Amino acid sequence: MRYSVLDLAPVPEGVEVAQALKNTTDLAQHCEALGYHRFWLAEHHNMPGIASAATAVLIAHVAAHTKSIRVGAGGVMLPNHAPLAIAEQFGTLAALHGDRIDLGLGRAPGGDQAVYQALRRAGSDDFPGDVAELIAYLGAPREGVQVRALPGEGSHVPVWILGSSLYGAQLAAHFGLPYAFASHFAPDALEQATQVYRQTFRPSAHLEKPHFMLAANVFAAQSDAEGAYLRTSMQQAFARMRTGTRGKLPAPVDDLDAVIGKGVRRSVDQMMRVSATGSAVKVRAELQEVINLYQPDEVILTSQIHDHDARKASLKIAAEVMQSLESVPA
Repeated sequence: MRYSVLDLAPVPEGVEVAQALKNTTDLAQHCEALGYHRFWLAEHHNMPGIASAATAVLIAHVAAHTKSIRVGAGGVMLPNHAPLAIAEQFGTLAALHGDRIDLGLGRAPGGDQAVYQALRRAGSDDFPGDVAELIAYLGAPREGVQVRALPGEGSHVPVWILGSSLYGAQLAAHFGLPYAFASHFAPDALEQATQVYRQTFRPSAHLEKPHFMLAANVFAAQSDAEGAYLRTSMQQAFARMRTGTRGKLPAPVDDLDAVIGKGVRRSVDQMMRVSATGSAVKVRAELQEVINLYQPDEVILTSQIHDHDARKASLKIAAEVMQSLESVPA
């Protein structure tokens, strides 16, 4: 089974953006050496703890510093952009780096309404139409069109639909596109969305059969206790998002309940329940359980850990675990 990485270019407390971006580049090279198939970066705005706002720019940098791993967006928030602009950006990336570029598309704005207005978008609410327009720009040359994506036309950059609801599953199935579910932070509709996607999928020029990718958090370490300790950074970050006090990725803590409260922790743990935490043995058991349950074609792992070396170690353990897992046919 293919295993990949979703990176948000985290900016930990005590670290500046320049160093965070160097860390992301180093992590991509590390993951390439470990056999990861893709390295995806996600568009977020107005968030001090995430440095991947200019997603296409960062993809270009990471692709230039790696050789074989696929690099892409997981994803670009299409309502923020004109489809032509994204086609030109990713067509340029494909021209520079060949068939290593992926384009995952999300419907969320990647920020609040103030961000949406600051991006100067007119408020287009036709996501399916925008997806179709973008795919057409990236496809074969068309006769009689006034606007062409140059670069972009004929690049056939693979397009994915990202989502955490039935809407994205239905759209991916309708267009015959691969589908990635954001189960690492919004798992409530995971089971139903995968069923809808597989049952309503229509074969297309892009894909003959459904291809479903599941996202999971991983906090792997030498011991279960250390993994749980590393996980507290992400738990604190989610707790802060709930209260509107976003900041850089917090340092881990020994007593999480004392910091965020037991009630908030229960809510955060529900959001993060598609996770594998602890030693290699425990991480293997938890990932195998998720794979058995949802039968993904591919798994994408995110490891939001405060210390860069600990994050690299977590993904090294996770790679070894993924190589040992048994794939379950859908």
